[in-house]
Amino acid sequence: MGRVYRGCRLYGHYIAIHVRSMMQYKVSFFLTAVGQFLVSFNVFLGIFFMFQRFSRVEGFTYSEVLLCFSIVLLEFSLAEMWARGFDQFPGTVRSGEFDRILVRPQNEILQVLGSKFEMTRIGRMLQAVVMFVYGVVKSGVEWDFLKVLTVVFMLIGGTAVFAGLFLIYAGLCFFTLDGLEFMNVFTDGAREFGKYPIGVYGKKMLLFATFFIPYALVQYYPLLFILGRRSGLFYVFLPLFACWFLVPALLLWKFGVRHYKSSGS
Repeated sequence: MGRVYRGCRLYGHYIAIHVRSMMQYKVSFFLTAVGQFLVSFNVFLGIFFMFQRFSRVEGFTYSEVLLCFSIVLLEFSLAEMWARGFDQFPGTVRSGEFDRILVRPQNEILQVLGSKFEMTRIGRMLQAVVMFVYGVVKSGVEWDFLKVLTVVFMLIGGTAVFAGLFLIYAGLCFFTLDGLEFMNVFTDGAREFGKYPIGVYGKKMLLFATFFIPYALVQYYPLLFILGRRSGLFYVFLPLFACWFLVPALLLWKFGVRHYKSSGS
């Protein structure tokens, strides 16, 4: 417990340093946050114009889709905010900075996490919150404690899934010394396709998103419970099962660290 406490305290110190650094350039921070808001706003416009033409998509209404997309956008933004260090890990390996990380007494994962904290993602999160509030008001969901708890678990599980993908991306860099752009299909691509419930893409996609990369566990199935289309306590805790995805991601990372022989920089 003492080690965990010291690690959390150190990570909090890393975050404080990044926040103070960003606040030195308040205008730059504000403009970047606005840019993040506008980038995801384009996706919202796509949903808006889609529903100007069609009243439903595979049985889901406009407000229900916004509810779905806002949660996925929040999950992705939270993961990108605190796990951004893994997304930029190829540069850390190429520059030889990871060699320095390995000789320090602190855990290497904690150091990579603390190397970057993207507070500017708050602009994207703000848009997600606005969409979520609109979806809550217009969808007619009868909220109770279990449904609120389901949303909380969706955010926890979804953040873990996206963080696991960033960790896999970083783990693969030990063998390539460069970023693998195809991983964007599973990170940025999942954020884009997550604007609609996974089930609308067909059974094969739903199977893939259930048993391989568990997007559906943090999006589709709990959403059905919130909308009253499924019942059972199982759906409340289902998003937490998605955290298993961190296990293979961590194993790949540890395998990469064991076989790391320096970038030669």
